Amino acid sequence: IVCPPPATAARLLDKLVGTFVEGTCSDPTFVMDHPVLMSPLARTHRNDSRVTERFELFIGGLEYCNAYSELNDAATQRARFQSQADAAAAGDDEAQVADEDFCRALEHGLPPTAGWGLGLDRLTMLLANVSSIKEVLLFPAMKPV
Repeated sequence: IVCPPPATAARLLDKLVGTFVEGTCSDPTFVMDHPVLMSPLARTHRNDSRVTERFELFIGGLEYCNAYSELNDAATQRARFQSQADAAAAGDDEAQVADEDFCRALEHGLPPTAGWGLGLDRLTMLLANVSSIKEVLLFPAMKPV
């Protein structure tokens, strides 16, 4: 397995999961309780501080949904943003950018919150029984004239 630099723990773990887990999820599969280092915006799991309250749904090797409980502790969020900033400084182009305005807003209070995202394009692929996303895009990229 080749992992482009920087070889951070988060990037290596993401590469391993992408190589050995995601593609094997042919039946609907929920990948749950992601490590904290992989989920900078997700709340730490209430029963295990090493993981977060997060899941992803995979069907046919494709990710359809990503969901998590929102982290609402400003100090913890700042620390995670700092870890992400360190990774970005080391060259990780996928690291989150620190958002101090967001942390200040968290200091004023955020009730327990959760969210999820579903790829409508992939859901349409599933319902239409097609294997290429190009077959379901309403506005495909057009070549310049």
